[in-house]
Amino acid sequence: MKRLFTALSAFCLLSGLSGQPWAAAGEADGWKAGIARTIITPEEPTLLAGYAGREKPAEGKIMELWAKALALEDAQGHRAVFITTDLLGIPRGIHEQVARAVKSRFQLEPSQIILSASHTHCGPVLSNALYDIYPLNDQTRGAIERYSTRLETNLVELVGRALADLQPARLTAAAGKAGFAVNRRNNAEKNVSRLQMEGGLKGPVDHSVPILAAYGTNSQLRAILFGYACHNTVMSFNQYSGDYAGYAQIALEKSHPGASALFFMGCGGDQNPLPRRKLELAERYGNMLAAAVEEALLTAPRKLAPRLSTKMEMVELALGPSPTVAELEPLLNGTNATARRWSARLLADLKAGKAFPRQYPFPMQSLRLGDQLLVTLGGEPVVDYALKFKNLFGQQTWVAGYCNDVMTYIPSARVLKEGGYEGGGAMLAYGMPAFRWADDVEDRITSAARRLVEAER
Repeated sequence: MKRLFTALSAFCLLSGLSGQPWAAAGEADGWKAGIARTIITPEEPTLLAGYAGREKPAEGKIMELWAKALALEDAQGHRAVFITTDLLGIPRGIHEQVARAVKSRFQLEPSQIILSASHTHCGPVLSNALYDIYPLNDQTRGAIERYSTRLETNLVELVGRALADLQPARLTAAAGKAGFAVNRRNNAEKNVSRLQMEGGLKGPVDHSVPILAAYGTNSQLRAILFGYACHNTVMSFNQYSGDYAGYAQIALEKSHPGASALFFMGCGGDQNPLPRRKLELAERYGNMLAAAVEEALLTAPRKLAPRLSTKMEMVELALGPSPTVAELEPLLNGTNATARRWSARLLADLKAGKAFPRQYPFPMQSLRLGDQLLVTLGGEPVVDYALKFKNLFGQQTWVAGYCNDVMTYIPSARVLKEGGYEGGGAMLAYGMPAFRWADDVEDRITSAARRLVEAER
């Protein structure tokens, strides 16, 4: 019996069934992977993005903010670069500038670049993003513009360094679970602790933790790309921080010296980490997320064949009716400062004879790595999109939000009909020239996803 156990153990070690997601040392699978990272914590104090109540620049930091890149190349030489950032959201202007420079310098199309934000509410305000919610002046605007310009340069250089680092690699895919995301539309925050104890939480959630791991030929873990569908809003203080996602990356990198951990947001527009507002909770949720990744890495993840395809479409999403003068003027004297700034700006546009846009170009991508499908969406999509696309394309499908342009919330037809902040109220905060999206917003996004996935096949 002892000899049989020894023989089985040796077989498991040689065949990669030992709980480790790699085979014999030195083996690669036709992939190449390159990693780069850079600190993007502002050098001069800037306003923090996400909450209208902040009126002063950031006062110190809890941790550094990072931009990280994972470049991949398949056996045919096709490339893609995942870029993750500890930021609230990448506005369209910055994505366009970065994509243009990356195409010029590295011959990569926009479909080959995924520029994502963790949606931390403790990162800097960026150029032309949510300006109506902040009390801006020439000094604060100047700091925002200087930081945004430096960020564009840093991101382009980051792509170049990741591509220059391409080395033979093996890729694996896995999925874990973390249960701290709560549907904020269906559960009052003050009741969450009690509801959790009673098992009475309501509303759709997506607790999956998609994971892509890249190993070098020495079987050393080089990069972990992982996601979760939950607002990065444990903290609302006035200090730079990656919030729970920052703590998760720190924990994984501490556990795997030399590896880079990259976080991407799922469809968490209507999901909150609850309870919250305590730093120990941000660290706890980060550790829970890291633990989900660690456990999944030990369960023989799927090896991905070295085939990569990338598709992208700018989907024209229709806006709801344009606001009228009769609707805007009452907001000028209201108690909501964001609504006052928004209405004043739109009224000035009307007075100047400017027509409000009736559509918005919405970025979507479809990427396949071996048999692993990833669909990316711009904006802040609600969880319904992740659940729907998994039903359409398979439960292993990964769905990332907050990619390439965060222009406002992206409600499903259900949430649009129900209304509320995610259903339309956030349009004012994001400065959109309408109170809501048109009724067919989900239909247009779903049709585009079908086209992308079919074209990628």
